[in-house]
Amino acid sequence: MIVAGIGFRRSVTAEEIVTLVEQALERAALARDALAKLATIEALADQPAFTEAARRLAISAIAVEESELSAAAPRIRTHSARSIAAHGVGSVAEAAALTAAGPRAHLILERIASASATCALARLEIAP
Repeated sequence: MIVAGIGFRRSVTAEEIVTLVEQALERAALARDALAKLATIEALADQPAFTEAARRLAISAIAVEESELSAAAPRIRTHSARSIAAHGVGSVAEAAALTAAGPRAHLILERIASASATCALARLEIAP
């Protein structure tokens, strides 16, 4: 299962999120249909651009409680001072992806950025 974690400014558009997710999938050499969920922090999850991006990608939009992000902190790779100050974690995108994918998930693509958003991909390996 692949989860795209998204961090974004409130001014972002759904198109910018969709384009960034597609770029992330391309960089990770994954097909669009490999993506199962779009995740962000609860405070942003009801923003129209986020919910519309999930609809356009035909996947579930997941809200992650900000308090849950810290559990993923040891597994993130990007450490933005701005993100740490605002949310207590180095990358909202990476932490949201890891949290929504589950405790045994790992990053398959570190945070990439556009003008108003960030995206990271996490995978939960399902045992046979």
